[in-house]
Amino acid sequence: MKIGLITGIAGAVTVTFTGCNGGNTAVEKEPNIIFIIADDLGYNDLGCYGQKIIETPNLDALATGGIRFTNYYSGSPVSAPSRCVLLTGKHTGHSFIRGNHEWPERGDVWNFEMMEADPRLEGQYPIPSESVTFSKMLKSAGYTTGCIGKWGLGAPMTDGVPNKQGFDFFFGYNCQRQAHTYYPAHLWKNEEIVKLENPFVIPRTTELDGDKDPYKEESYARYNLKDYAPALMLDEALAFIRTAKDKPFMLHFTTTIPHVPLQAPKEWVEKYRAKIGEEEPYPGNRGYFPCRYPMATYAAMVGYLDYQVGRLVEELKKQGIYENTVIFFTSDNGPVTTGGAVSQFFENARPFNEDSDKLKGSVYEGGIHVPMIISWPGKIKKAAVSDHICAAWDFFPTFCDISGSELPDGLDGLSLYPTMTGKGKQKKHEYLYWEYPERRGQQAVRLDDWKGIRDSTRDGNMKIKLFNLSNDIAEKNDIAGEFPEVVKQIEEIMIKEHENPVVERFNIFPSRQ
Repeated sequence: MKIGLITGIAGAVTVTFTGCNGGNTAVEKEPNIIFIIADDLGYNDLGCYGQKIIETPNLDALATGGIRFTNYYSGSPVSAPSRCVLLTGKHTGHSFIRGNHEWPERGDVWNFEMMEADPRLEGQYPIPSESVTFSKMLKSAGYTTGCIGKWGLGAPMTDGVPNKQGFDFFFGYNCQRQAHTYYPAHLWKNEEIVKLENPFVIPRTTELDGDKDPYKEESYARYNLKDYAPALMLDEALAFIRTAKDKPFMLHFTTTIPHVPLQAPKEWVEKYRAKIGEEEPYPGNRGYFPCRYPMATYAAMVGYLDYQVGRLVEELKKQGIYENTVIFFTSDNGPVTTGGAVSQFFENARPFNEDSDKLKGSVYEGGIHVPMIISWPGKIKKAAVSDHICAAWDFFPTFCDISGSELPDGLDGLSLYPTMTGKGKQKKHEYLYWEYPERRGQQAVRLDDWKGIRDSTRDGNMKIKLFNLSNDIAEKNDIAGEFPEVVKQIEEIMIKEHENPVVERFNIFPSRQ
């Protein structure tokens, strides 16, 4: 497949979908859909999941008024493939994007000065123009579609940009690397660059200002600027709701919070400084910008995200459309310990293994088992809790049922509509499957309470570790030797669900070349 650079403003995309429908009861009137996906948010980062330090009253209220899932999994342990799985309804054994791909064939893509000057060096490897996405499906169903936040699925001037993948409107970061600062020099509105009132600061800079004393707040001046990207994104999201309110709309709110670097508005940091107390500065030795109050800042970021959710709900109520809006909230993968964010301090991966190599970037529970909440006033039983085993590829068929659209062929997901509404019988997955090419290649299968994992597949390792999640959710005890028949079953699933990727970089086995 050839991927070419193209220029110009995106036109409307029309896709004809065929196949069988979800088989569930159709809704009388198409509701609005808001899908909020956090970035690197841990399972235990929210109050309703057990967090004790960070306050998340608005998200807790969504859970109280809707349904909270305890067995939901992200599409991948990192950003780009997780978003591709969500968008296309295909797990990483079938999806086009299976890892973060910075597309270095274009040039020096990690030279941030060059990238700032030349947008052709921005962004990640693009999904193909012919991709079947939920945004194209909803657009064909008459929805106004918007994407606000981080993209990561196609560099500027390619077929992979949001406006060419079914979104009427886009505002935010096209490029994941550019998202490594919350005070960027520019963002994108549709396919145009929007310059901000921030001087350009190279992401991953660690130099301090003044006398460079890490205990002085003024030493961090260059990292605390004017235009805070999440605030700008919230303004655009509220404006989108007001503009699109008269017909069904879908808002994909893909926030970068709480992905490092640690940056938050001062008033939010001060709130958690008072709560957490004195702490040591983060000097930048584990990547990303230094930060004077790392724990307070991380908490402030999650708190600010919760505030944003509250503002979105408030706007829906103001416009009189809250009752006819389905709100989904989840995370793209598990938490990290890099960049000054110490997962263990907040226990934000609890009850999973909190070792750094078992969090983001891994197919262990801490890397892919994340929070998920759905709110739909009057349609979902209040304060419901579901242990239904589900994953990111289930959202596409769920959106089909919500919108009354036909289900495209080739999806891996199963609609969550019955669990949400109590209407119809909920279909269950026989198993869930993941693969990820980094860390020398990984595979994972969840089969009921069994979890099978392969590490270092690119080195030829075919040994499967086996865990029983019912009594070992932290995946500490490999019991593969005791249950060879289960291991064999998982091995067969791994063989069945893996399709060779189009892009060699995403291959989890020894190179085909």
